[in-house]
Amino acid sequence: TVFMHINIYERISLHSLHNSLVLLTGKSNDDVIVLELSMVTVTLYNSTISRTLCLFQDPENTSETTDLSVHSRAMFKAAVLLSQQYNITIEGQFIGWQAAQTGGNVTEALSETCQSVSTSNIIGIVGPAFSREAHIVAGFAERIGIPVISYAATDPDLSDRNAYPSFYRTVPSDNTAALAIVKLFIRFNWTSSIIIYQNDVFGSGGAKVISEVFIRNGIIVREMIVFDIVTRRIRGDLKKSLTSSATRIVVLWVQSTYTSLVLQNALDSDVVGPQFIWILSSSVPLDSFNQTFYQKLIGMLTIEPVTGKIVDAPINSTLLNAAYNIWKAYEPETFPVSMNVNYYSLFAFDATWSLIKSLEQLCSTPLNSSSSSCTSFTGSSFCFDRRIIHSDLLLKSISRIEFLGISGPIRFSVNVTDRINGSFYYAQNVQPSSNGVNFVPVLKYVDSDGWKTYTESDVIVWPGNSLVLPTGRAILKGVSLRIGVIESPPFTMVTNVINGSGQNITKLIGYVPDLIEILQNKIGFIPIVQLAPSNQTYSELIQAVENGIYDIVIGDITVTAMRRERVDFSNAIFDNYLRIIMRKTSDVNIDLLSFLKPFSRNLWWLVLGACIYAGILLCLVERQDNEALQNRSIFSQVTMSVWYSFGNIVGYGVDFDVNTAAGRLITIGLYMLSLVLVASYTANLASDLTISKSKSIISGIDDLKSGKIPFNRIGILVGTAAEDYYLREISEGSRNYYPVESTEELYDSLLANIIDATFMDIGVAEYDTNNVYCNLTLVGEGFDKSVFGIVTSKEWLYAQDLDVNILSLRESGELDDLRIKWFQIKNCPDSSETSTAIGIESMGGLFLTFGVISVLSLLLFAWSKRHILINYLFILICRKKSSRKRKNSMRRHSIKTVERS
Repeated sequence: TVFMHINIYERISLHSLHNSLVLLTGKSNDDVIVLELSMVTVTLYNSTISRTLCLFQDPENTSETTDLSVHSRAMFKAAVLLSQQYNITIEGQFIGWQAAQTGGNVTEALSETCQSVSTSNIIGIVGPAFSREAHIVAGFAERIGIPVISYAATDPDLSDRNAYPSFYRTVPSDNTAALAIVKLFIRFNWTSSIIIYQNDVFGSGGAKVISEVFIRNGIIVREMIVFDIVTRRIRGDLKKSLTSSATRIVVLWVQSTYTSLVLQNALDSDVVGPQFIWILSSSVPLDSFNQTFYQKLIGMLTIEPVTGKIVDAPINSTLLNAAYNIWKAYEPETFPVSMNVNYYSLFAFDATWSLIKSLEQLCSTPLNSSSSSCTSFTGSSFCFDRRIIHSDLLLKSISRIEFLGISGPIRFSVNVTDRINGSFYYAQNVQPSSNGVNFVPVLKYVDSDGWKTYTESDVIVWPGNSLVLPTGRAILKGVSLRIGVIESPPFTMVTNVINGSGQNITKLIGYVPDLIEILQNKIGFIPIVQLAPSNQTYSELIQAVENGIYDIVIGDITVTAMRRERVDFSNAIFDNYLRIIMRKTSDVNIDLLSFLKPFSRNLWWLVLGACIYAGILLCLVERQDNEALQNRSIFSQVTMSVWYSFGNIVGYGVDFDVNTAAGRLITIGLYMLSLVLVASYTANLASDLTISKSKSIISGIDDLKSGKIPFNRIGILVGTAAEDYYLREISEGSRNYYPVESTEELYDSLLANIIDATFMDIGVAEYDTNNVYCNLTLVGEGFDKSVFGIVTSKEWLYAQDLDVNILSLRESGELDDLRIKWFQIKNCPDSSETSTAIGIESMGGLFLTFGVISVLSLLLFAWSKRHILINYLFILICRKKSSRKRKNSMRRHSIKTVERS
């Protein structure tokens, strides 16, 4: 006989131990005697019995225990005792058990394992609970050939079958947990996160796999924060790390014993609700926090592995009830309500049952070597020198085992250490209740099917006691913003108004103040608008944001590559391009022969020659047969024929027709010439008249580049995107332009004829030429297309929130409404507009030509009537001479009469 000792701090009463032994031995109460000697409880047992060793997490010499440890130990024992009730034996003997506590200490775990293996016939290990212990214990188990089945170690590295050939686990690995978390993010459209993890293999392994899965799915990990399990503190400033991050989702990957510590730190730093959403890897007792913090805890989520029963998957209820009955019998004081049993304890039961069923299967099969037991060891009693003879067969037996356990289907593989199926999770949500706050299941996850609603009536309460799904990013609601603006009509204009008290105050109006008001109403930030000094350039405004003088700057600020190197920009608030501005000119260039420009000189000569040629040809074929040409001189016949050709070419015909077939054929040719020439002339004339009306010194930016205007006569506003364009595209870096410091100086220089042209952003240029400077005009097409954006600092926390809301305004058409309101105003008189009517200067030459022709026609008429005119003139002259004689005779008669008298 030997002594079996159970440490008193396991908190197992003698009465409970007595009941367990009655169940174990099948004896009556009087046949089992338990003696307590000092700190040791002893009983008798057979030293050759096969035993399973279970490693638990509670530290030694402490009164602090956890539900995970107590419940897992109870279900481990229940599995062993249940196997005895089911009469499962190994070579005629019941399977025994032995327990050891490790306290999370790797050395202690190895020491306890080695001691148990050296003194007892340990054929398998259930546990350990910690991943950092599992790496060492699994390596030791490989050396001696016994299996290790963990119920709580989730480190992804433990899934490698090649590295850990003796290791198995019934709890889902963190590979599965990471996939569940990323699907939760996808479900809620969250795009970034902060991960807080403990500095051991569990924490670092979990954080690593979560980060990798996030990256593969396009989710950004903004920061990785370490919780030191030695000092039990966050490394660094938790508040600074969280508040300076653009995300508001925090994934906490620490053991349940540390979760409360981290949360208390976060509550003290005010980085929980309603600003942040916390996702925990384990739940904690909420009543451990002060009630003043309850409102901030609302909205938190936990993602934990659970059994199939929780997610409506099949489980072995018969086995579960039998295990609970045994627990109630031998240790009733630790048994909670069944719904409060820690889920890891059910994984512990299935781990133990897997080992028992595998041993039963192995030992019920005839072995090749009849001389050795299925559980025989070789080597000395020292733990490192021992090795189970049929190790390979035992491990293969576990890999082939398949049954429905109390946590779900149990099945392993020769390729990985994880269970093949039966990975279940649920998400709990902290919600307000009559007692304060409680965890409420809201979502369930079955293997790789994704998240589903736990029940149809479940709703998630988000931080701030809201039912609205948070965006997961830093939001501007309630944030005070120092907003810099610059006076630039109509974007920002300064005006004086009289308030309700009768005081004259300054007020900002325009596109930008309206945009600020719309964004404020939509987002909920607190604007502190600051008007920049009038002598401040746009480049200096960029510098002000970079130096932290302003949080953002809103105005007609162009997004350029050079500026993006220093600051960031929001989504576009205004589509922009540059336009050339010049003075309107009243000079009229009179061209008396402009109506002849549709055809070239040579073409006119050709038309004239064709007309004369057709006239002569027509005269030859028609003179004998056409009455209109008979009885005329040769000159008259040719003239009439040319007249016929001209009339048909211009399309109006003449007062006589041709009579011969040859004449008709010539007429067909004239009609063809008329069809093409008249149409071409009309089209070209209309084009020339249109061009002449819009004609300026230059037609567009290409003329400026080619130097049609001297470069020192081009005015450029210093510190603007227009200056950047000039240096980049026109002068190749040479500052050979005429620099001005303000918009007013630029316009004054144009009006004073100091410069001939400039170019500006279309918004300001259109507004000023339509409302202020009516004697200036826009020339050519727009160029250098760009956008205006809100200037922010690099990696600004609220950039995404601002971008989303600006994009929303753009999609809803509110930005278009603002543009119509402020940029389609026109106060310049209509007389300043360019008329579309054709002026005298365009057609003066035509009327002059008509006048010359009319004079020539009069001269021709006079020549044809020369005889009549000569006779008429002769008669007039004779009448004039006769009248003069009559007057002279009467004058002489009068003189004589006077003399007589």
